[in-house]
Amino acid sequence: MNIKNIQTFGELKKSGYKPKSVKEEVRQNLISKLQKKEITFPGIVGYDDTVIPDTERALLSRHNILFLGLRGQAKTRMARQMTHLLDEYIPIVAGSEVNDNPFDPLSRYARDLVAEKGDDTPIDWVHRDERYGEKLATPDVSVADLIGDIDPIKAANLKLSYADERVIHFGIIPRSNRGIFVINELPDLQARIQVGLFNILQEGDIQIRGFKVRMPLDILFVFTANPEDYTNRGSIVTPLKDRIESQIITHYPKTIETSLLITEQEASVHAEQLGKVHMTEVIKRLIEQVSFEARNSELVDKKSGVSARLTIAAYENAVSAGERRAIINREKETYVRISDLLGIVPAITGKVELVYEGEQEGPLQVAYNLLDKATRTLFSSYFPNPDSFKKRKGQAAQENPYRSIIQWFDKGNNLQFLQDATDQQYEALLYSVDGLHAIVKSHYKNASAKEMLQLMELVLHGLAAYSLISKKTLENETRFSDLLGTMMNFNLGGEETEEE
Repeated sequence: MNIKNIQTFGELKKSGYKPKSVKEEVRQNLISKLQKKEITFPGIVGYDDTVIPDTERALLSRHNILFLGLRGQAKTRMARQMTHLLDEYIPIVAGSEVNDNPFDPLSRYARDLVAEKGDDTPIDWVHRDERYGEKLATPDVSVADLIGDIDPIKAANLKLSYADERVIHFGIIPRSNRGIFVINELPDLQARIQVGLFNILQEGDIQIRGFKVRMPLDILFVFTANPEDYTNRGSIVTPLKDRIESQIITHYPKTIETSLLITEQEASVHAEQLGKVHMTEVIKRLIEQVSFEARNSELVDKKSGVSARLTIAAYENAVSAGERRAIINREKETYVRISDLLGIVPAITGKVELVYEGEQEGPLQVAYNLLDKATRTLFSSYFPNPDSFKKRKGQAAQENPYRSIIQWFDKGNNLQFLQDATDQQYEALLYSVDGLHAIVKSHYKNASAKEMLQLMELVLHGLAAYSLISKKTLENETRFSDLLGTMMNFNLGGEETEEE
């Protein structure tokens, strides 16, 4: 039988329908999913052993929940996923503003209608997606917004006195009755407004403007917040925190692999770009490593955190950098290069909060430093660590696999990677360096031609990160040369300036 064919309260009774509280509803549906070994929070990556089990335990306990964590940790997404744990449809008294249960109506409107029409009371069916309410806490949110107030226009139109319960205009929380209600960034809510939530959480009822009306609301509350010491904007008042039964700590991805999955899942890449621009594992890992380096950097504010949005935006910019070059050079397809990652700098500078020392360096320089650190870390995971050859002498020093590359630059040779260079020019430059192809071939015999080029470029950036050759980043090019010659030229330039 299609339950939506039931149109009256009488038909609903005959069908044998038994109403449940929203927390009981979520609990029963969660139990069913767990028994069937279904995914309870689809699309959430990296929380399988931490946040998701904690959330499942809280929901089984019928708790209201506070997700506490830094920005970009999928707190709101976790809350929105909970709608999948609601029944597909529930019956309400037709025309009710607060999703009145026909078996136990709350509002004056629904009580009067059920008293008047009895079993003929009309029924509407509400889909689970319509049973989700969300409010971003801002300093201007009022009690009237959340809970309700007297509506003078309604009083005038209906010719009712202000003492009549029917003049109440319900706020967003009563309108979310029998559903899930989320308040994002709870510390931003003024303390006096947070106090207004005490009764709702503990006793489950509301009072509006002194009306002696008790409305035992049926709501699953979910709150999100950054740690209280994030800024001085405010905090969660202690009695309110005490009334939220489960506080669940979220976190950033713990491994590069998890971070890669999140970025590829969330990045918005145009269909046209997918066919034209390709990205190797080296580039993907390098982008992810930037966020890991930022979270450990002394120049970045750890209390603020480094959102997963950094790598998502950087990934999109990297694809667009490759696409732009292909369009300019009229190439049908291309691969993103390491030198293209200068294009992700705007995604980095806008996503990291700097401490005082970082502000002194400047956001651009910090972004370049993070890219260099990421390259250094990644390079040592693909190739032998150059530091292990520095202190060797005699025959051992001759075994340095990077010796021929460094000597090539020592002879006065240099490389200039223009950002808009064609794929043909890019390949020719890389193969012009003595020993560069040989070292990659010795470690990665089965690499494709394009992967070989990526790894060859990684060696150059890696040697520069370990201060074995010089790398200079200009507006439209990346230049590699010998380290000693660069330092001497720099000193000579400095002396001439002093003499002048």
